[in-house]
Amino acid sequence: MSNREYKELNCTINGKKYSKMIDVRASLTDVLRNDFSLTSVKKGCEVGECGACNVLINGESFNSCIYLAIWADGKEITTLEGLQKEDGTLLDIQQAFIDEAAVQCGFCTPGVILTAVEILNRNKRYSRDELRQLMSGHMCRCTGYDNIINAVEKTMNNRLKAQGK
Repeated sequence: MSNREYKELNCTINGKKYSKMIDVRASLTDVLRNDFSLTSVKKGCEVGECGACNVLINGESFNSCIYLAIWADGKEITTLEGLQKEDGTLLDIQQAFIDEAAVQCGFCTPGVILTAVEILNRNKRYSRDELRQLMSGHMCRCTGYDNIINAVEKTMNNRLKAQGK
């Protein structure tokens, strides 16, 4: 006899509505990876410190490894797979990561980009020090952090310039 309890999860993932029975103890990371094959959500530290599992929930960044999947009921979840435009082109922040060499091994990149998306969607100008602080929930062993901050800053400045700010 199993002691597992299952509940129905109803949520929107990358713009598509889903209903699925899940183990109430499952992390959002595990459900996204195992049940929906969204492998951009990485399993790093599994204690909410590295940011590799970061996703957007209703537009806000969360470490999905310490977020129970059942808490996402009724919410909108965005992973890196959900950022690609319909015609297959990359978002400006994704292209900036390429242009600024902010990607090396790529393990942390999906989570970092999703945090950057949240920050950029605020349409606010930040100093480099503020950007460093806002992006501090991510550990990257390859790039250092300057190229990541360069990519976020470049995208922020381009977006604000386009808006006349």
